[in-house]
Amino acid sequence: MNYENILVSIEEKVATITINRPTKLNALNKATISDLSDAIQLLAKNDDARVIVLTGSGEKAFVAGADISEFANYTTVEGAQLASEGQESLFDFIENLKKPVIAAVNGFALGGGLELAMACHFRIASDNAKMGLPEVTLGLIPGYGGTQRLPQLIGKGRAMELIMTAAMITAEQAKEYGLVNHVVPQEELLSFTNVIAQKIIKNAPFAIGKAIKAINANFKDGKNGFDTEIKSFGECFGTQDFKEGTTAFLEKRKAEFTGK
Repeated sequence: MNYENILVSIEEKVATITINRPTKLNALNKATISDLSDAIQLLAKNDDARVIVLTGSGEKAFVAGADISEFANYTTVEGAQLASEGQESLFDFIENLKKPVIAAVNGFALGGGLELAMACHFRIASDNAKMGLPEVTLGLIPGYGGTQRLPQLIGKGRAMELIMTAAMITAEQAKEYGLVNHVVPQEELLSFTNVIAQKIIKNAPFAIGKAIKAINANFKDGKNGFDTEIKSFGECFGTQDFKEGTTAFLEKRKAEFTGK
């Protein structure tokens, strides 16, 4: 998996994707979005990867925003197409992936960078991280799901304020708001994230995928989260992992899950 703008590695069933444009503070451009989409689609089918960690290269930025030079002269049609294609190919794809995706936010996560982090299933931040959606300073609004996911995570009022003021918040504020789960020293970010990833890996992959689907259903228009939960709960009973999990419990041993 060789890419121009990202690095991909797999170790102990954790796939780490590092956005690698340090001279641009890892800003998202079309090529980077394409690389990320392709890599995550491949990892979704790779049994050696049970959890995906998304982070940025260097110490300054996770993703400091979108590459504004690419769309500065877009028309209204081109702008809408940019948002639509990006959401479908990457942001929505990550959110609905059955494998857990954790954002390890090291430094700035602004604009499209914060939207990328919010598309992940949860977020862990370094203590120097700063987050915000400053699009209104450019005469825009967030276009990769930010107006939808930020209120879901921190509430409507706070999301309104952050988006309209274009303010940046610290990692500790983000934790207080519920935007990130943990804040750790930057040098411990990936190791701490890996500890959580290994806890996830011990559990049944099929069940985790169904849990992600059921949780997401509560936030989808036209979906009844309770109905999705009931159906997904029932589907778990038909898996080898369910048989292994219950048998291991009754035999008082650790389960060995296969994802089937």
